[in-house]
Amino acid sequence: MDSRSHVASSGEDRDNDPVLTEQIEYYRRRAGEYDLTTKPVYDPLWAEENVIRSALREFAPRGRVLEIACGTGSYTTELVPFASEITALDASPEMLEHHRKKVRSRKVRRVVADFFTWIPEHTYDVVFFANWLSHVPLSHLERFWGLVGRCLDSYGRVFFMDEREHDHWREDYLDKNRGIVRRRVLDGSEYLAVKVLWDPPELGSRLRDLGWDVSIESTGVFYWGTGKPRP
Repeated sequence: MDSRSHVASSGEDRDNDPVLTEQIEYYRRRAGEYDLTTKPVYDPLWAEENVIRSALREFAPRGRVLEIACGTGSYTTELVPFASEITALDASPEMLEHHRKKVRSRKVRRVVADFFTWIPEHTYDVVFFANWLSHVPLSHLERFWGLVGRCLDSYGRVFFMDEREHDHWREDYLDKNRGIVRRRVLDGSEYLAVKVLWDPPELGSRLRDLGWDVSIESTGVFYWGTGKPRP
């Protein structure tokens, strides 16, 4: 499979939510420094993430896989041994350039796109996203999961992971009710972003209300979930 990046076309304009626009810009600016803060030698939570990586391997994401917000590819490397092909989606072309250097597999097709406006060319056996659900605004939650469901084939499955409520570090919240935070990059510039830290039981209840059969587990500051839409 051709692993070159391309820009996805869409029948809609990009979502005009100004916070989502700034969030995309933040990750574009942060791409070059992202891995500096997430390598195991610097990350005190790496052992907890390894529990989730083990769960992902047990899940065995086989077949045609869509990864939403793939970033620099930290989790794509876990998908490659199982998947027959991977669509690695991210709104930041800069992130995808780092992804290309880290993930050298012809199974991977990189797509520069905002998931909220992206139109998939086909359905997938698995949709995967890591550290992304917390960046989905509460007002977009139902829409997001509806889009995920439409990306899955009739027997498709989802695997996701993210942070739960914790005190390991504190976000600079401007609006806690909406999950709006201020983020900074190393050059000192500041951007708005979304950070919604879900309580796993509450998230499970919300997703079941939205028509999903899900199982959610947690370890330390993280949770992970698996599931599929109800017929």
